[in-house]
Amino acid sequence: MADRYSKYNDSELFHALKGNDQEKEAAFGELYTRYSQRVYAYCLKVVGNETDVQDIFQEAMLKFYDSAIKLKSLDNVPGYMLITARNICLNFKRDKKKTFNIDDYQFFTNDSGYEKKELLQLLSTALELLDFDYREAFVLRLYHGMTYKEIAEVAGISVSAAKNRVWRAKDKIKEILAPYTEDLSKIK
Repeated sequence: MADRYSKYNDSELFHALKGNDQEKEAAFGELYTRYSQRVYAYCLKVVGNETDVQDIFQEAMLKFYDSAIKLKSLDNVPGYMLITARNICLNFKRDKKKTFNIDDYQFFTNDSGYEKKELLQLLSTALELLDFDYREAFVLRLYHGMTYKEIAEVAGISVSAAKNRVWRAKDKIKEILAPYTEDLSKIK
């Protein structure tokens, strides 16, 4: 029966969530298959801690399921999943404030594979230092390839505000990483 649901579009799957238990399970399973990696990746980039992300992701998917079966209509299923995940991430970040000191990371090495790993770690740390709104917009744009209109829809803001948040996030990341990129340019 699950194979049958793979042919359904998102709207049809959403309406199948209103059916009997077997239909609900199959429809949700198909939606999960289609979008779980995207939602998980979003949560991971926004929260940054894989241990916490497991719980946040599970809570987001359960909350999506519970609220989706109560909704009368839904035009954008993956968008609604991301909005649900966003709200859970916001609650988590609000309840658990964490700070990182970027100076704790050492960056000098001649091994290019190691340097790349360290640079990715620095970028991840720089993301952690951003306000949630900027981090979210940056992650949605650069890691998920969303348009500014899609970002605006997920975040509940205007398109111009979405553009502004992405621009400010990039600017802040450049500022945070400036001392490290200057040191790299001195290495020959």
